Amino acid sequence: MTDETHFDIALIGSGSVNSFPGPEFADRRIVQIDRGVGPDHVFGGTCLNLGCIPTKMFVHTANLAATPAEAGRFGLTEQLRHVDWPAIRDRIFGRIDPITAGGEEYRRDHEDNANLTLLRGTAAFTGEKTLRVTRPDGGESIVSADTLVLGAGSRPVLPPIDGLAEAAPHTSDTIMRIDQLPSSLAILGSGVIAVELAHVFASLGVEVTVIARSEKVLRVADADVSARLTEILGERLHLETQLTTTSVRRSVEGVELRGRRDGAEVVLHAEELLVATGRRPNSDLLDVSAAGIDTLDDGRVAVDPYQRVLGGGEVLEGLWALGDLSSSHQLKHVANHEQRIVRHNILHPEQLRRADTMPIPSGVFTHPQVAWVGVDEETARRSGRDVKVAVQEYASIAYGWAMEDTTGFVKLIADAGTTEILGAHLIGPEATTLVQLMIQAMSTGQTARDIATTQYWIHPAMPELIENALIQLLD
Repeated sequence: MTDETHFDIALIGSGSVNSFPGPEFADRRIVQIDRGVGPDHVFGGTCLNLGCIPTKMFVHTANLAATPAEAGRFGLTEQLRHVDWPAIRDRIFGRIDPITAGGEEYRRDHEDNANLTLLRGTAAFTGEKTLRVTRPDGGESIVSADTLVLGAGSRPVLPPIDGLAEAAPHTSDTIMRIDQLPSSLAILGSGVIAVELAHVFASLGVEVTVIARSEKVLRVADADVSARLTEILGERLHLETQLTTTSVRRSVEGVELRGRRDGAEVVLHAEELLVATGRRPNSDLLDVSAAGIDTLDDGRVAVDPYQRVLGGGEVLEGLWALGDLSSSHQLKHVANHEQRIVRHNILHPEQLRRADTMPIPSGVFTHPQVAWVGVDEETARRSGRDVKVAVQEYASIAYGWAMEDTTGFVKLIADAGTTEILGAHLIGPEATTLVQLMIQAMSTGQTARDIATTQYWIHPAMPELIENALIQLLD
């Protein structure tokens, strides 16, 4: 049976777009259509259920489990005596799952949402502002709206490797819910998800093999940071670089991967396989072409700087998109910011705000942590500007001595004349916290000279790493 309803606003998704409703829209009829994420199609988006939040809860546990490997340098002896995987898993999802269920119940039943209809199912365009929603019960709803906000997110993809799909590998959607730890885990991929989960499982005693097509892991980072992380991970776990995987087979013993390196065949075995080679926007599930919506080569919905959807290169009035569906960054803080921009622009069409006015930072919670904001050194030099680069090792500051850190560093890139900060790149303890100093400076227009000379820097604290690098830029 198909029913048809018109609304003032249609929201697609339940991640960052879930923050859109509020009292300012109390006089408008809203429908929120959500397919859900993961194999169980749960409400609340990727970050809450499958991404940022559970992975960082696992990472913190992994950090605690990894301390015995570091203890000897400090004259201590520690042992990791037992890993209770079900207890770890259930503690994490025992907190997340009730939030997910509560969020859906709130949207469906709470009096705050009297003007909102929650519709669970997969939405697909049938026209510019009309959607067919296939519900879990097999029924269909036809929904139209004057304004549509597309926040349908992204999902993991499997590369076209012979036998890979048939081997039923894990992705980030499923690996955190497994019943027991495997003795060994092969990770296909070497980006953010791969290096974070490699840290998690290696710290919990799993024999981890990371398989990278390139010669370095985390290639999206600055070249020196990527090289350092490659070196560190190569000492900590099995790292197979410059290996092109050609086939995957699963048997009762586990998973066999075959690949080629320098013309020679390489065969790898593991009990389980995690594929972390990338994600794709859910634009295909939405069938955005039926609405005349432009997409980029990677499937992202095309938007202008105000997050207005484009069709034929022109703005499609009343259509907005945000988050992984339209952003190349696939970052929760970016999606949240874009949601606030869309919300403002719909409420104040005469005072449109751009979403692209701030430098976008990234943080990677592997071990050691990696973080950056702005351009890398290679990009800065290619720009033609006269740039100056400062590198400061953790080992050179007093707190670095306390931590016995010998591998971490910060690299700052600035305009040689004005000391305008162009980029900051860190690898080491608390990198994702320390980088915020540079995010703030770049976002508010402060130069290296401004922040190095107009404030006290606590001694002996970790921000001295940043201070000393900034001072180099002033010489």
